[in-house]
Amino acid sequence: QVQLVESGGGLVQAGGSLRLSCAASGRTLSLHGMGWFRQAPGKEREFVAAISRSNGKTYYPDSVKGRFTISKDNAKNTVFLQMNSLKPEVTAVYYCAADRRPYYGLGPLDYSGITYWGQGTLVTVSS
Repeated sequence: QVQLVESGGGLVQAGGSLRLSCAASGRTLSLHGMGWFRQAPGKEREFVAAISRSNGKTYYPDSVKGRFTISKDNAKNTVFLQMNSLKPEVTAVYYCAADRRPYYGLGPLDYSGITYWGQGTLVTVSS
């Protein structure tokens, strides 16, 4: 069993930066794909970023490329999401996610295939 715990959310001014952290515990060796989704009020949960535990490759949708960066610290079983140049439209609850299936950073994580979710951390960007 795996537990994911997010931290780092909060209120930030437009143009500022935040770094979210996701600490994994339990049977972490079973995890291959790690990433982040977000969900704004009244909207569908949206894929944000992913990283392969095996080769370190990353994948982002066009909506965040150049502004968000996902990284990992294998020794600490932690995944990070660095968010720069923040705009009010990125305000949402951000969820850490993990997949036990093989993942190589060649595409987005499949929402239906996520096996573990964090509780979510709220990111609010003020104008």
